[in-house]
Amino acid sequence: MNECPFCHIKEADGQRIVFENEYCLFLQKESEQLVLEGCGLIVPKAHKENVFELSREEWNATYDVLQQVKELLDNGHSPDGYTLGWNVGRVSNQEISHAHFHVIPRFRDEPYAGKGLRYWIKQKENMRPGRKE
Repeated sequence: MNECPFCHIKEADGQRIVFENEYCLFLQKESEQLVLEGCGLIVPKAHKENVFELSREEWNATYDVLQQVKELLDNGHSPDGYTLGWNVGRVSNQEISHAHFHVIPRFRDEPYAGKGLRYWIKQKENMRPGRKE
């Protein structure tokens, strides 16, 4: 945990805490704002490896912060939709072993509009070896 970037948030790394409550916070990283305008992460303050380890209080706190984030993004960016998600484990692309909830505003004029969380993984090229159509 000593090296966990979510346990030791450094604003010098271009991250800033936008909202927080007793259990979690909403982070935005400057380097991601050009392509994923308004995006950020809701992160529990306590080190929890994945979403399945969250307490009921952390779930409720995540909900509360998500409502604040939505209001901020609706007013500041006017997105046409949202992609929201948790990754659990390396195979799902969880690169940092600290639970974090992606909040990504989506816009109808972006090249990948209409392609959400499942679009990429439900392509036939992603079928497991040995499975039959």
